[in-house]
Amino acid sequence: MTRINVWFAKVATAGMIAMLLLARSSSVLAGSNDQPSTAPAAVKIDNFSFGPQTLTVQVGATVTWTNRDDIPHTAVSTDGVFKSKVMDTDEKFSYTFTKPGTYPYYCTIHPKMTGKVVVQ
Repeated sequence: MTRINVWFAKVATAGMIAMLLLARSSSVLAGSNDQPSTAPAAVKIDNFSFGPQTLTVQVGATVTWTNRDDIPHTAVSTDGVFKSKVMDTDEKFSYTFTKPGTYPYYCTIHPKMTGKVVVQ
């Protein structure tokens, strides 16, 4: 191989490595924009109801229940996934959802109070 051919081979190899690195970093950056938002979500407990009654969030989202009623309430998953303590007025309970699914819940003090979190 002549010196010029060796030089071209090195330049070509360096160029291919640079292109591969650039392509890899571009796909990593593009992938980060495709991730679902895990913004916090809120459920307000007021007038013996959960609002919204059905809340849809992404995997990884933290949902916070806040009792705005003048009497105590709970937020307890019917499947045993999460369970708040008894919340007095203005007290909060938070849970982070790590798996997709539908999570029905209710107030153990007032069982007719129901809600649902849908995790996508």
